[in-house]
Amino acid sequence: MRIIFMGTPDFAALALGALITAGHELVAVYSQPPRPAGRGQDLRKSPVQLLAESHGLEVRTPVSLKTAEARADFAALNADVAVVAAYGLILPPAVLVAPRLGCLNIHASLLPRWRGAAPIQRAILAGDARTGITIMQMDTGLDTGAMLQREALPISAKTTAGELHDALAEMGARLIVEILAAPLPPAVPQPDEGVTYAAKISPAEAQIDWLKDAAQLERQIRAFAPVPGAWCLLPDGARLKLLAADVIAKSGAPGMALDDALTIACGQGALRLTLLQKAGKKPMSGADFLRGQKLPAGTQLT
Repeated sequence: MRIIFMGTPDFAALALGALITAGHELVAVYSQPPRPAGRGQDLRKSPVQLLAESHGLEVRTPVSLKTAEARADFAALNADVAVVAAYGLILPPAVLVAPRLGCLNIHASLLPRWRGAAPIQRAILAGDARTGITIMQMDTGLDTGAMLQREALPISAKTTAGELHDALAEMGARLIVEILAAPLPPAVPQPDEGVTYAAKISPAEAQIDWLKDAAQLERQIRAFAPVPGAWCLLPDGARLKLLAADVIAKSGAPGMALDDALTIACGQGALRLTLLQKAGKKPMSGADFLRGQKLPAGTQLT
């Protein structure tokens, strides 16, 4: 097939690599423009752009697809289908219908649950027992298109967003290759029941509120691991990133260390911190953290 690929982060790069390996003709790759990153704020190309260029593919990085010129350039590619994965730009109606088979989206949830920008994190935050990948025919709505394929994946009590991201990226890459290897399956409209929205994660959501119950905070830690990382403040005001914790049946004043083993009281129950990261340092186990810094019983975290 003649394919236009549209994506930006690592999640999308895996699908692009799978399509290249499968032997499809990638007539163009669309990705977000390079962004300032790092201490020097140098322009950094997206993972999708880097992969595409390494294979000699044409890469386009428009800031918008809404102009007449951008729409005409897209249509002129005469593609059979466009594959979209975490691209980051809204596709106008004229773009959605330009390829012969339209635009197919690799979405990281079991639609209609978790339409929107952050389905992986929202599924963990909500305590969902499973999620998955949906391949859908894109329309003008927010992840409202008819579904071509769905495959589920369990979320365990220890699954982090990083682990779930990688597993779903692999699943999405496999499913899109399978679907394009044969005539497209019938598209099934999404049900009206069970619709939820996965709003973009705000920076404020990463801060730990010790007044919340321990089970909720443990999910928050997993949902934001490894990035942006749930965090709290040590007594000296230094930020401490929390990457893993266990729920413990203890109680006390919220935010207070209940022992010398990093057991912190919550609004209900407590958390024992098992993987942490101080600013400028690598992640470390709770035991390694305590070798360099004591956090005795009675210490108050905020």
